[in-house]
Amino acid sequence: MTTPYIGRFAPSPTGPLHAGSLVAALASWLDARTHAGRWLVRIEDVDTPRCVPGADRVILTQLVACGLCPDEPPLYQSTRAALYQRALADLLAAGRAYPCACSRRDIEHALAAAGIERPRHAELVYPGTCRNGLKGRRPRAWRFLTENFEEKIPVAHTGSSLSAMPLIVDPRVTWCDRRLGAQQQDVTREVGDFVLKRADGLWAYQLAVVVDDAAQSITHVVRGADLADNTARQILLQRALQLPTPAYLHTPLVRGADGDKLSKQNGAQALDTARAADAFRALAAAAAVLGLPPHPGPVADALAAWVPAWRHLYNPDSS
Repeated sequence: MTTPYIGRFAPSPTGPLHAGSLVAALASWLDARTHAGRWLVRIEDVDTPRCVPGADRVILTQLVACGLCPDEPPLYQSTRAALYQRALADLLAAGRAYPCACSRRDIEHALAAAGIERPRHAELVYPGTCRNGLKGRRPRAWRFLTENFEEKIPVAHTGSSLSAMPLIVDPRVTWCDRRLGAQQQDVTREVGDFVLKRADGLWAYQLAVVVDDAAQSITHVVRGADLADNTARQILLQRALQLPTPAYLHTPLVRGADGDKLSKQNGAQALDTARAADAFRALAAAAAVLGLPPHPGPVADALAAWVPAWRHLYNPDSS
């Protein structure tokens, strides 16, 4: 029996939707409708210092104005800390996570001492300083162990809820993106042991998104290409937590005047969807980014026409 399709759009409430985020919303909605599946909205509000009060309601209103109505009430990550804590406890008990005492400056100094230069705009690759213990220092964060290892201790003896079957976690992850094609990443070499819970006590995106995708039975993830680099880390976590891996499709990005991904940080303007004409204009611009044909509107007619066009462009039935 085929698993029912469940997709999602997962905005962070740091402000209203802009042109780039609407592209991801439209793409994920079309993919769900093409599969005759369900489309969910998850408000990813775990990074509370960046969240803007009321932005979630604005986003939900904008989506409805664009004809993108979720099939269930939205889920808020800020209500799900207990699930994330349970997942971290499982990983710690199974030896797949550990406490880390390193600050960002500590990591920079360790890399510099090893003669490793950080490429411009690249992440700091964690050198594994705390893998073998804190050496009397206090823990600041918790990290996922990415190195290739085979579980030696049956986890049934550790208090973890994970299966007792030995599990090999290989940091060299390969997957096939439905638009970008074959992808691969050696997470240990290119990222290092990544954070699961931050020094400020907030949950890291990687753990929260993996736990929630599994809890919501998400089968297909459609999101912007700027998030493609996160996929290997999330697949590693899925394997370690013995959770299913969704199919992935990363959509084209909307670029700002400087050529970088359009975002609030580089001047992305909030979409005005208060009037039907403005909502359709924003939706049509998002459709053009996705390669969908022009349509005169209104919103409902355009969406109905773009569903078969999406099927033709992205061939989701082959995923």
